[in-house]
Amino acid sequence: MNVSEFDYALPENLIAQFPEKDREQSRLMVLDRKEKTVTHTRFYNIADYLKETDILVVNNTKVIPARLIGEKENTGGKIEVLLINHLSENIWEALIRPLARVKPETKILFGNGELKARIIEKKSDRGVIVFECDGNIDEALSKYGYVPLPPYIKRNYGPKYAPFHEQDKDSYQTVYAREKGSVAAPTAGLHFTESLLEKIKQKGITVITVTLHIGYGTFETVRVLTVEDHQMGKEFYQIDEKAGLTIDEGKKMGRRIIAVGTTSVRTLESAAGSRGEIMRPSDCTNLFVYPGYRFRLVDSLLTNFHLPKSTLLMLVCAFGGKNFIMNAYKEAVSREYRFYSYGDAMLIL
Repeated sequence: MNVSEFDYALPENLIAQFPEKDREQSRLMVLDRKEKTVTHTRFYNIADYLKETDILVVNNTKVIPARLIGEKENTGGKIEVLLINHLSENIWEALIRPLARVKPETKILFGNGELKARIIEKKSDRGVIVFECDGNIDEALSKYGYVPLPPYIKRNYGPKYAPFHEQDKDSYQTVYAREKGSVAAPTAGLHFTESLLEKIKQKGITVITVTLHIGYGTFETVRVLTVEDHQMGKEFYQIDEKAGLTIDEGKKMGRRIIAVGTTSVRTLESAAGSRGEIMRPSDCTNLFVYPGYRFRLVDSLLTNFHLPKSTLLMLVCAFGGKNFIMNAYKEAVSREYRFYSYGDAMLIL
């Protein structure tokens, strides 16, 4: 399957730069796979499309302030670092720019030297470095880290090397975020408010949390021509015992499992056995879902509108049907839906 089959044209003005002031006000496109129908509504109406027997699964990972601005120890040259993968207690994989300024053994200082990093490996093919920290990186991130907004969200103010908006600290985080560890938000969940979740629960719908810490694997650019040749990076996930039992019992009773976001999908499908039961509740996954994949647990999917030729779009096409989804994207463009992380949502039933 050619990667170009998942391309589409998107006017730049449809890339959402800020979230809706009220999360619930985002638009919602509802797709019915069986009837092949498309309905347009607002997110605050999502409960109307859910049944009281449904199980809604959300990813409670919390975004860390993973972007750091430092300087080379000897020259003072500015270096931007984006943490992407925690390898061990004090060793991280990171994207770095400008890449040409660094080589193995380069030392980078953050916060006037409060945190020091030594580059121990340079993976020039991906612009990735591995560095070892000397100091408390959690404290340094709290003091000096920035919200790791995607590059398509552009800010024209703030520090030169890491522009952001103060509101991003809250708006680029779900209201149910609890477990620190992600370098990107599970964006399908950004539309929920506490009051909307309470309304959903009052309808009788069960809401459970799982955890997948989003790393480079989720948003890495597909650089191959053939879909099957792409390799996903590993990401840690966990489903606690109570959530696992709820899912297992729910499947036996025929309850719908509705995944909020592609990361919830990958968590559930990575944990599932051949009969749809939870077999691996905690592990690292590099599951790559694309058309042809047979879903074992997930019955419905809530998701945002994703980048062309991305693994996220491929997963959505696998779930909803490639032609149906790609046509829905064309309709979303014609109706000027807002795209990507701060954009509108799609519910596939």
